Amino acid sequence: MKYPRYEYSTEENLFLFEFESVGIKGKVRKVVQYAEMSVKGFYNLGFGDYNEETKEIDDEVVTNNGDGLKVLSTVVSTLYAFTGKYPKANVFATGSSEARTRLYRMGITNNLEELKQDFFVYGLRKDEIFEEFVVGEDYLGFLVTRKNKNFKI
Repeated sequence: MKYPRYEYSTEENLFLFEFESVGIKGKVRKVVQYAEMSVKGFYNLGFGDYNEETKEIDDEVVTNNGDGLKVLSTVVSTLYAFTGKYPKANVFATGSSEARTRLYRMGITNNLEELKQDFFVYGLRKDEIFEEFVVGEDYLGFLVTRKNKNFKI
């Protein structure tokens, strides 16, 4: 994406990424996690604030740190890294609420042409059928797959 992003740290398998959001509420630890779903080759993209007490990702908290575009750009950069290592991966994402899913849809819409250079982008309709992403449509979730399956980092 054409926006600034945060530097992140990750582990060798690239299933877990961490970075700090820095904004009006201070520093907030963010985590992006890729977890294989029940269908082989399909991964769920989990994202949220790291909860120090539970040691888990909190995907329901609303941080409002004033750096939403930079955070989204950072999450997308992890998608490039993850699919660079696992080019055949199918990555599914949905929000923890309708409002979050709508935010993701807007992020995809605003960057669709750039994303389509490297990914096939699909939306999950209410009838649970995937279709090529259509601007203005409401979706339950999103699926992306890397176009160049031979790409490696």
